[in-house]
Amino acid sequence: MLKLEELKELITLIDQSSIDEFDYETEGEKVSLRKLKEEVVQVTQQAPQQVMQAPQAPAAPAQQEQPAAPAQEAAAKNYDYEITSLMVGTFYSKPNPDSEDFIKVGDRVEKETVVCIVEAMKLFNEITADVTGEIVEVLVENGELVEYGQPLFRVKAN
Repeated sequence: MLKLEELKELITLIDQSSIDEFDYETEGEKVSLRKLKEEVVQVTQQAPQQVMQAPQAPAAPAQQEQPAAPAQEAAAKNYDYEITSLMVGTFYSKPNPDSEDFIKVGDRVEKETVVCIVEAMKLFNEITADVTGEIVEVLVENGELVEYGQPLFRVKAN
């Protein structure tokens, strides 16, 4: 079975190449990658029967954005950093349905604080804050599909 990192690398390579289709089959597992006209890569894996879509390009971190319009600048001043998804998958704000959210608006986080889980191909991946600060905005809902590079949280860094 292809590992998540191998699958992500395949998606990136296909997305950046002139190849429109890629099929791979081994030991009853089949992976098909196809570019759509909108330049989105669609992944279908036969064993778990799920479809994933990758964005065209990863979003740039908030620190590297170009200057925004005055109205956008005012809104952007309440945060310094965006915690983004490291993969395509399902966003979970809590470790299990009966638990409290990992974090909520107003919570302080450290670099190693787990802020959520993103499930991809039955693998649950913990996302850490990677910054010390205060959560000022949660951008996605529990159970929502997220894409690689999609902002999940906004943080006022310290």
